[in-house]
Amino acid sequence: MSTVSDDRTALRDGIRETVTQIAARHPRAEWLELARAGRHLEGMWQDLADAGLLGLGVPEDRGGAGGGLVEMALLMDALATRGVPTLHLILTGLVHAALVRHATPEQFERFVAPSITGAHRLCLGVTEPDAGTNTFHLRTTTRRSGEGWSISGQKTFISGADEARHMLTVARSRELSPAEGRAALSLHMVPLDAGGVELQALDVEILQPDTQFTVHLDDVELDPGSLIGTEGGGAGAMFDALNAERILAAAMSIGLGDYAVAKAAEYARVRAPFGRPIGAYQAVQHRLARAKAHLEAARSAMYDAAGAYDRGEPAGPRCTMAKLLGSEAGVEGVDAAIQAHGGYAFAAEHDVVTLWPLVRLLCVAPVNNEMALNTIGERVLGLPKAY
Repeated sequence: MSTVSDDRTALRDGIRETVTQIAARHPRAEWLELARAGRHLEGMWQDLADAGLLGLGVPEDRGGAGGGLVEMALLMDALATRGVPTLHLILTGLVHAALVRHATPEQFERFVAPSITGAHRLCLGVTEPDAGTNTFHLRTTTRRSGEGWSISGQKTFISGADEARHMLTVARSRELSPAEGRAALSLHMVPLDAGGVELQALDVEILQPDTQFTVHLDDVELDPGSLIGTEGGGAGAMFDALNAERILAAAMSIGLGDYAVAKAAEYARVRAPFGRPIGAYQAVQHRLARAKAHLEAARSAMYDAAGAYDRGEPAGPRCTMAKLLGSEAGVEGVDAAIQAHGGYAFAAEHDVVTLWPLVRLLCVAPVNNEMALNTIGERVLGLPKAY
């Protein structure tokens, strides 16, 4: 049985307290205003940086705030529970997770240190128009060029590319990959202000203050220090990043579900069209209670998986289970809140249905829940491959 040190307990208490203060300065109303205007959470992001929270998961002796994926998840959970999550925090956490384990000291100073202070942002480039779940069949390719590399290809659904200085990019290594079949993958930090990079904004019907992009890469020159890990050996670092991403996505979904259920419970205590609060009726109360129970169960699974990741245990299947349970619980919570509010759920002043697209997205990405079930069936239950 694992125990939590006094230092980490104090860190977690500090995260909760600091998020409460930051969310009070940057409430849900501001989040909605910025999202509807297509603007970013600049003020809140800088407050997170100034409080040291962007350094969670980075060792203190390397300039971070300490802790691990558990603490990063706690930060996302706390923000989402207050209705002010940001996809960019998922990106920061997952890229940091990969770089803490695989970057050289020089790369760490170049890419991670400025991200901790808020001076630079980072994003992830994996998904392509013809390669979503099947990463090993992507088409973005690197080739050796002088002392470094050149990269060409296309990435899509890239959150926050307009704010990021570098994109941790998964690509096929031309010289090391077979003509057919499973590619040898390399990870490079691609500067998004370099020649040959073009950003194309996507019109995505999700209310949130992080814009999605297609990123076109046309013979972008990369220096030798861009390669994370070894050439052709990037799969391990990629899965370190993707497992962290699944935990942070679960934390966002669980937090949003909690936010929705709390709103619905407050509404159900005062809404009384027949003389009694609707929360007194089992049809309303039980659905919210069940959603809350499922959210807490998913939260426990999420923190358990994050703890396994932090301890260096093989955590892939547990992270996948946590993402599956967290996304389903979040959807259940928001759906229960919509039903409890009735028609008022669709009124802008009540801010309920606004939660639905974002929480529903988390059943599709990162990794859709059908593929999550395939992973659990094959790797946990030992069943034949189902796709």
